[in-house]
Amino acid sequence: MKILVVRFSSIGDIVLTTPIIRCLKQQLLNCEIHFLTKKSFYGIVENNPHIDKIHTISKSIKEIINPLKDEKFDCIIDLHNNIRTKSLSFKLGVRTTRFPKLNILKWIYVNLKINKLPSIHIVDRYFEAVKHLNVVNDKLPCDYFIASHDEVDTNEQFGHLPNQYVAFAIGAQFATKRLPENKLRELCENVSLPIVLLGGKDDVSMGDKLIVSNGRVINLCGKLSLSQSASVVKQARCVVSHDTGLMHIASAFEKPIVSIWGNTTPALGMYPYMPTKPLLFSIHEVPNLGCRPCSKIGFKTCPKKHFSCMQLQDITLVARDVERFS
Repeated sequence: MKILVVRFSSIGDIVLTTPIIRCLKQQLLNCEIHFLTKKSFYGIVENNPHIDKIHTISKSIKEIINPLKDEKFDCIIDLHNNIRTKSLSFKLGVRTTRFPKLNILKWIYVNLKINKLPSIHIVDRYFEAVKHLNVVNDKLPCDYFIASHDEVDTNEQFGHLPNQYVAFAIGAQFATKRLPENKLRELCENVSLPIVLLGGKDDVSMGDKLIVSNGRVINLCGKLSLSQSASVVKQARCVVSHDTGLMHIASAFEKPIVSIWGNTTPALGMYPYMPTKPLLFSIHEVPNLGCRPCSKIGFKTCPKKHFSCMQLQDITLVARDVERFS
């Protein structure tokens, strides 16, 4: 059987598809797994041994339709479930199953603040798309495979041996998912272990400000690839993260995670997936805010202008969990 699994974006969402990929490969006899994603996310699945072939697009599915037709797939597992993936299935003419995206229930939750969403992680919802193949969840963590050339020697790179530092993923795609500078500084000042900051190029300036505020902070934002950052996460004593991709990568390595939530909420089903070690992560969110969640993803600025979901975070409790896991 030849199967195409589709998930275009983003980092965390793609990491969360890996239990499906693994279980398909391990539970189906003579199964050939292909994966379709955006070219910019190729590295996330590049080294996954459960994937036989990776297909990518830059912008449009038109780039890939003819090559995919030539593959003659038996079925498509659509783990993105949007207009583009439905168009892809139609053009390929291949039987497709999709996971329940629950867009209506999410809309009600975000806009009316009435939560009727099932209390189930998105990974478990992904498995609805493979029920017809009798593939079941093995209840193991997500996968993230790091090539040997991306493994970071932490002692050589920044002077700390593995398990002797806290990795802090300070970035997130949207500002309303990120702690503001004053809260970041407060947290760094209340953690006793050395802190290694991780993030993209957009996070470099903030990381530099935190170095000035605390001599134990090392800023690696913008200096590492995603897989190199994953290597630093894998070797950390504990990981602090907003609702972002590195949080899900940390859960793949079953690292203790202290997660900090702003405009999004864990009720949307994207909290750390740690089926074998559920007590190794904590969630920090400001309770009883009538404006949360204001979006499924986030905004550049707080729509209400007060940013209470982050400004009212109790950093003492966050730091306490970091110390507890460290």
